[in-house]
Amino acid sequence: MPLATDSPLPKALAAFLAACRLDVEAIKPGNVSIDLAGHGMTAAQFIASADAAAHGLFEPGARVGERILEAVRRTRDVAGCNTNLGIVLLVAPMAASLEDCPDAVLTLDTWRSATEKTLARLNIDDARDAYLAIALANPGGLGDAPEQSVHDAPTIDLRSAMTLAAQRDSIARQYANGFADVFDSARNVQAIDAASTLDLFLRFLSSWPDSHIVRKHGMAVAQSVTDEARRRQDALRREGHERVWQGLLTWDAELKARCINPGTSADLTVATLFVAGVARACER
Repeated sequence: MPLATDSPLPKALAAFLAACRLDVEAIKPGNVSIDLAGHGMTAAQFIASADAAAHGLFEPGARVGERILEAVRRTRDVAGCNTNLGIVLLVAPMAASLEDCPDAVLTLDTWRSATEKTLARLNIDDARDAYLAIALANPGGLGDAPEQSVHDAPTIDLRSAMTLAAQRDSIARQYANGFADVFDSARNVQAIDAASTLDLFLRFLSSWPDSHIVRKHGMAVAQSVTDEARRRQDALRREGHERVWQGLLTWDAELKARCINPGTSADLTVATLFVAGVARACER
């Protein structure tokens, strides 16, 4: 399907790739970066994954579920492991909704409204595709669920399935609340750079326990990481990046030594940078 001349999709694609680059250019304790590998993965895999996933995420006219599944398939082909399932799940509905938002009238409010309409249109086919994608990505610590487990065929639409998981998964919560956490956070992004990426990551990590840590290590460990993130964020605001930098590097090493990966907070960070980047590009 050809793009409309006023489509924001080219700017959105560029903003997505920029957000994924910042994901590994910035130091986010416990996560993979260019300077600090970890969890058996490297920054090069994340960059290759972003380039590959973009082809699925920004396919004009594709359903949300199709975007998710194609992005995960392409990621597996180039990375051989799960590097970006959370990012894909977050970006797919927002990317699809941009097709209802001409560049000339795109604001955070109009985009959020269009995303809500996209979520309302999700159907059981989207759920089936998303379940297949999750099974293919095989994220660590997934476990099972009392209702609509991803290990079984879905019997409800994707938004309804995500809503069932919203209390225990921050990515699923975005489907339930219309991506409120992402759009609200995007309003407060001052710059699209490494410093803002770290600040945004710490904001998410300090706001609630990271879902990925909860699944793999339990609530007590996840809450302790959230409490530490809050202390680190306070120190960052008081003292600035230079004075807290070494402490952040030490914390990064400690988390990786314990195999603790605040991956959901990183995924929300990328999604928010993506939204902020698109909004800024369409203001020009």
